[in-house]
Amino acid sequence: MERKLFTALQGEHAQRLNDSLSKQGFRRSQNVLYRPSCAECSACLSARIRVADFVPNRTQRKLMKLNAHLRRNATSPWATEEQYTLFRRYLDARHADGGMADMDVFEFAAMVEETPIKSRVIEYSRPAAKGSRASNLIAVSLTDVFDDGLSMVYSFYDPEFTGQSLGTFAILDHINIAREAGLPYVYLGYWVPGSRKMGYKAGFSALEIFKGGEWIDIGEPNDHRTELHPLSVDPIAEQVARINLPEARAVRD
Repeated sequence: MERKLFTALQGEHAQRLNDSLSKQGFRRSQNVLYRPSCAECSACLSARIRVADFVPNRTQRKLMKLNAHLRRNATSPWATEEQYTLFRRYLDARHADGGMADMDVFEFAAMVEETPIKSRVIEYSRPAAKGSRASNLIAVSLTDVFDDGLSMVYSFYDPEFTGQSLGTFAILDHINIAREAGLPYVYLGYWVPGSRKMGYKAGFSALEIFKGGEWIDIGEPNDHRTELHPLSVDPIAEQVARINLPEARAVRD
């Protein structure tokens, strides 16, 4: 049974709250911040890359060269029909039985546009063929901007180009964007020990995980399999008591 600790993300201090809680393992979904808190499992560990220490491996360097022709376009969080068409193709090919499989265009627009904080849509497109007006959008990432990094909220890509490893490429490009902006981290969401679908995250160097109330280097991924036992989870009351909230600014008369 999945269980989450969550809070509303709204009001004039939404950005500060998001910045603060994201450093403590929380994740945003529209106007809600949540953190997994299952009763007998703490396998979901928030992960982020230290930009300054990241060194791409040989495969990642090849991917950057392979996709060097793609054009990046950073836009405001506004949903388009072209994005939704790509999103549907991605879901039908990769997650046809997932929780988002029935998402319609209005729900997609809400996912992209209902954000109370600083967000961007990062689009990647192939160069248009001469004289062609065909759609060339190939990958999209909904990205939040924190005071200390970028958070890749959700990414999807054209399943026809699986060989280009567009998901991994998007992460590599976000590392470059963060480095150019002087931001120290790229947040990747949750990593689960032993999960084949999330195993790719452990392939990035300088990866940290939020464990035991602090960010630590992931080290050997297999060492974290013990986080699947009942005693690995503290009671909800203790978890809430340890959450650090941003200080409220004094109200002027």
